[in-house]
Amino acid sequence: MRWKVSRWLTAVVVIAVVLAFIPTGNAQQKLKVGFIYVGPIGDYGWTNAHDVARRMVEQQLPVETLYVESVPEGKVEPFIDRLVGQGAKVIFTTSFGFMDGTVAAAQRYPNVVFAHASGFKRARNLATYMADFYQVYYLNGLMAGALTKTNKVGYVGAFPIPEVKRHLDAYALGVRYVNPQATINVRWLQDWFSPPKAKEATQALIADGVDVFAFTEDSPTVIQESAKKNLLSFAHYSPMYKFAPKQVVSGELVHWETIYLDFLRKVLAGKYTADNLQDVDYWWLLAEKAVEVGAEPGMMINPLFVSRLKSTTVKTVEFGTLSVYDLVQRRIAQMSKNPVVFDPFAGPIQDRKGVVRVPAGHTMTVGELTSMEWAAPGVTGPWPGEP
Repeated sequence: MRWKVSRWLTAVVVIAVVLAFIPTGNAQQKLKVGFIYVGPIGDYGWTNAHDVARRMVEQQLPVETLYVESVPEGKVEPFIDRLVGQGAKVIFTTSFGFMDGTVAAAQRYPNVVFAHASGFKRARNLATYMADFYQVYYLNGLMAGALTKTNKVGYVGAFPIPEVKRHLDAYALGVRYVNPQATINVRWLQDWFSPPKAKEATQALIADGVDVFAFTEDSPTVIQESAKKNLLSFAHYSPMYKFAPKQVVSGELVHWETIYLDFLRKVLAGKYTADNLQDVDYWWLLAEKAVEVGAEPGMMINPLFVSRLKSTTVKTVEFGTLSVYDLVQRRIAQMSKNPVVFDPFAGPIQDRKGVVRVPAGHTMTVGELTSMEWAAPGVTGPWPGEP
């Protein structure tokens, strides 16, 4: 009996040792996903929004994330090399200026899945994606046109690339639809994140008589600086209501997590691989809930400005005369449908020189939107690359 018990105990120990070395579902190595950012994660703009989404992804999916911040746009490749060396099998590069470096890295690492934000170059292992704001900028433009008292609306732009020009033009089209006399005054920073430059540009626009502000620079500086003069503004990328609750009207909010979760779930399921991304291009807007109109989530319009928007009316072809507030609501509903019922870039549209850029009956395609260079009517100031 003692011999049998001993043999039984020995078997139990052996089985326990074997089981200890068999990987369980929780012990399996997680997919490593890398993110490369152009700015610091604390910029409270573009990079911060991507990083918020990264953290949400890590909470909801069986992945381990890595990131590198403040990477110069022309020097992305060494940082991609670093992430690959750390075991990243999926890498997201999150700025337009990373495009060519990402393409080169995708060729060098054919077994790694890449996705590039805001670009247009793809390969078998390189997808593109964008949560785009042009619809939201148009809606904010409608509000800005109604709220300006000086008929001068300001825009502090980062770089004069097609993405920023597209957003600025959509904003200008909205402003002028409500207020044909208004101008959209532009200052370029040549920088994504530079609070000192943003402060200087805001002060210059204030000196020019601007009383409503929108911007691309990735900090709340424009909002804070204009609020000192009790001037109005629209948030950019991240919720900025808290920085000026009496002056922030609305804004553009992004939900990058909608794209990252969808993309990575498909990678984990084997639907997306390093061999089939040539035609994968996310162009997600209001309908896909990748973007939101608001000063902060759930606050489409600051209640302080609702009455002013309701008391300002505009004549429309479809709806007759209605308040700007109601027009914003109807346009949101139209643009939240799939396919959309209304698009800001439906022709006819002329540029500020009077050249027809979108003929009647045509709506700009994604390819045309991502390569546009012309300036909309009412835009004043320098426009590098203007045709």
